[in-house]
Amino acid sequence: MRAVVVHGPGDLRIDELPDPVPGAGEVLIAVEWGGICGSDLSYWRHGASGTAVLAHPLVLGHEVAGRIAGVGPDADGFAVGQPVTVHPAQLVGDGVLPERLAGRTNLYPTVRYLGSAALDPHTDGGFSELKAVRAEQVRPLPAGVSTRDGALAEPLAVAMHAVRRAGDVRGREVLVNGAGPIGSLVVAAARFRGAGRVVAADVADSSLAVARAMGADEVRNVTAGDPLPEDVELVFEASGAPAALGAVLRATARGGTLVQVGNLPGTPAPAVLGDLVTREITWVGSYRFADEIDDALAALHAGLDVAPLVTHTFPIQDAARAMAVAADRGSGSSKVLLRLAAG
Repeated sequence: MRAVVVHGPGDLRIDELPDPVPGAGEVLIAVEWGGICGSDLSYWRHGASGTAVLAHPLVLGHEVAGRIAGVGPDADGFAVGQPVTVHPAQLVGDGVLPERLAGRTNLYPTVRYLGSAALDPHTDGGFSELKAVRAEQVRPLPAGVSTRDGALAEPLAVAMHAVRRAGDVRGREVLVNGAGPIGSLVVAAARFRGAGRVVAADVADSSLAVARAMGADEVRNVTAGDPLPEDVELVFEASGAPAALGAVLRATARGGTLVQVGNLPGTPAPAVLGDLVTREITWVGSYRFADEIDDALAALHAGLDVAPLVTHTFPIQDAARAMAVAADRGSGSSKVLLRLAAG
């Protein structure tokens, strides 16, 4: 089978690998679509993503969907040809969390995540024509949800988790700062959960166009001089840019809530944080997701439209070009999908 493999910084190859065989408790997926994420780009550009550093070649990809191609022993309830997506996380160890973290499996200390070099051996991802995964990680797609949309269930789950971290959003005014793929999905998720007026802010008109198509009532281009709105009760910071924090905190209403969904750097960075204290803002972190991939699939089934997020698609043999387009803000790209197998 063909797979998209990163061998080091700037070294992306389409490798021929042996076809996997599903073991006990596993299913084999003929992967049809894969979405390129920021971590994929980081491994390709830098040979690392955060503190996870490549020690060996790694198959990229954790946003995938396809169809069951085979079922291993003790993997019941699946049929060949069934459309599915994958929860990328597998807990390592007994899976027990302290009572205060009950159900928050995204905070479990040791996790294997598809397409991650965090552990050695690395955990190969799903940018391949075939992928064997644990049956408990597989999620059947609801009727009417295509595998193309199913590949977006994972990033939509990240957005759903962020919205859940904010509490009840019904009728509340929302600002989303950063309208990349996750930010635009937060717009859609907040709207789906009943948010009132939603404003999206970014530095690129192309990203703001996607955010508007995903449900934003108003968009603001901060590089064009558009100020952030004032006194917003609920703010999602999705850019991950420390330089933006001062303005974002100032936009948050006194006593309001700021949900940090954009990954902040793991190294020292200057940021203006004074308003966090003087405005008594509740600043909440949001990391990956627990079981919200099920909520994402339910939302897709209920009609949440993620199609505007996808701006480019490429076949597997053009993976390097796809990565370059996804990494280039000047390309106008939002979510870039790889077509990994026929179906």
